[in-house]
Amino acid sequence: MCSSGSLSSVRLLVLAARVMSLENITDEDAMEMEQKEHLGLFDALGSLLEDPTWPQMHPKPCTDTPWPGIECEIERDPPIFHVTRIHIGPDILTPPCKTSAKLSQSLLKLPYLKTLSLFSCFTSSPVSLSPFLFGSAFSSLEHLSLGSNPSLSGDIPPSIAEIVSLRVLCLSQNSLQGEIPKEINGLFNLEELDLSYNFFSGSIPQEIGGMKSLTILNLSWNSLKGEVPCSLGQLQLLQKIDLSSNKLQGRIPSDLGHLKSLVLLDLSHNTLSGPIPETLSGLEQLQYLMLEDNSINTGIPIFIGALMGLNVLSLSRCGLVGPIPTSFFNLKNLTALSLDNNSLNGTVSPNLGTLPNLDQLNLSHNQFSGELQLPEEFIEKPGKRLDVRGNNGLCKKHQIYSNKKSSFSLPADDSKKMKPVWYEGDMSSSSPKFDQKFVFPCLFFLVLFA
Repeated sequence: MCSSGSLSSVRLLVLAARVMSLENITDEDAMEMEQKEHLGLFDALGSLLEDPTWPQMHPKPCTDTPWPGIECEIERDPPIFHVTRIHIGPDILTPPCKTSAKLSQSLLKLPYLKTLSLFSCFTSSPVSLSPFLFGSAFSSLEHLSLGSNPSLSGDIPPSIAEIVSLRVLCLSQNSLQGEIPKEINGLFNLEELDLSYNFFSGSIPQEIGGMKSLTILNLSWNSLKGEVPCSLGQLQLLQKIDLSSNKLQGRIPSDLGHLKSLVLLDLSHNTLSGPIPETLSGLEQLQYLMLEDNSINTGIPIFIGALMGLNVLSLSRCGLVGPIPTSFFNLKNLTALSLDNNSLNGTVSPNLGTLPNLDQLNLSHNQFSGELQLPEEFIEKPGKRLDVRGNNGLCKKHQIYSNKKSSFSLPADDSKKMKPVWYEGDMSSSSPKFDQKFVFPCLFFLVLFA
């Protein structure tokens, strides 16, 4: 994740390096852009930017009058510049997008364009993804990011699958709707697919299992229904799956246990049913497992204790019953454990307090009983957060608990702090749909593809 300042610095360094590489070319006229491409760039940016004098201020955007939102590369035979990147975002404040901003078909006059990223640009006038624009004509495009654009609506055109060069497709925090086109599996080079925070409906297409290059899949905060497709188990490179906050049903597919590179699995806030498949025990790289707010309605599986790399485990509001498995005491890397709002019972083992990295433990609103005997070192260590409220049979007799009353109350929104760095915004149901903090996961990839 990058700050806007660091992104600007990276852009300037990249541009400087590219300009320095041209020192041996002396015929300056030969380095000018082709007229068609030059005019296409000015027309495309004229449809986006508020400042009508921009072309006069930057007549040679690749050399003498650069602008941080544009990058160029040079073709040496003959030596001529081509625009390869257009970026408008929070790291580039001037000029801003105009209220009537639109996607001009003049973008097709930029045949060497590799990156198009536009954030918070379409906020008033309705804009849609034209099948004519987003299709095979974009033959060089590798990175398409259109995020935090509340007036960007309509469907994803199936023709987008014809941009086979795409490696990143990030359409997060817009007002897109309709179904995810099954043709999207034609993007066989795609590494990141982020359609989060939109209004997509229908089911997740089984064809998505054909996107063998995917490492990140984020479809969270939509209205997707149906089952989690078992074809996801074919995507061996997947490191992150986030399908949270949808209307998914059925069981968690056992095929997900084949994803040996998986680091994050977030299926929270759906209506999935149990049991949790034991095949997940083979996910040796898994660090974040979030299943809260589903109808699992079983005991906690013992095999979860075999997931030795877990940092965060959240099983809140899952209808869980029975005791906490003793296998949990093997989770030495665990930093946050949330089991609140279930029907768990039995005693709370002191061994939970011996986990060396555990900072947040939420056992509230269950049916635990007996005396709470967590180690004194766990209670007194700075930063520890413990919540055991709502367990009427649980006794806290030791004096150390009386001295640390503040430890027994987590803030209402503390679950946000259990999220990894991908979750920077307010995850509550009342949070605003468009939050600038969600822009940066997409911006991160702009550095990778610079």
